[in-house]
Amino acid sequence: MSFPEYLADRWPTILQMTGEHAQVVLIAVLIASVLGIGGGIAVEGRPRASRLALAAAGTMLTIPSLALFGLLIPLFGLGLGPTITALVLYAIFPIMRNTITGLESVPSAVEEAATGMGLSRAGRTVRVRLPLAWPVVLAGLRVATILTVAIAAIAAAVAGPGLGELIFGGLARIGGANALNDTLAGTLGIALLALAFDLMYTVLARLTIPRGIR
Repeated sequence: MSFPEYLADRWPTILQMTGEHAQVVLIAVLIASVLGIGGGIAVEGRPRASRLALAAAGTMLTIPSLALFGLLIPLFGLGLGPTITALVLYAIFPIMRNTITGLESVPSAVEEAATGMGLSRAGRTVRVRLPLAWPVVLAGLRVATILTVAIAAIAAAVAGPGLGELIFGGLARIGGANALNDTLAGTLGIALLALAFDLMYTVLARLTIPRGIR
């Protein structure tokens, strides 16, 4: 069966797997955003705490994805549990790093002016510093999302949902009927999904970042 014929026959299944893949990525990035942005705000301005937090989050990126998924099986079993957990652990670092960097890049004169207006530390962070740091934070979210789109494919090794099922299934049957088509469809699907997310962040940046600070 040719690849176009394969796509015409299997497109509903591929579309469903693409939706599952995107859903897993969005859930993981949402959780990582809460942890990464919250953690970045908490440790920013405290050099020692920032270094420790970034070192701990960065250590996760040094662990091979397949090994991490395997280590999580005793804790969460197979399926969605280890998939979401691993993706969150990988996504936290770029979000936290960019949050800290963005907050530190806010000019001190702006913060002094906000203090002079009577804003508390929390008020300055929410109303002044985070909006100014948002372009850098958004860049971290973009990196984290693209990263997790790729890593989510490995989740098929622990029965995770998504396009990785096609890739692993095709590789396991290499030489068999439609094995190459399965692998190619999964690979192209992940690449297209990554491009779609990248476009989403481009639009989001235009909608949420004022022209003056782009």
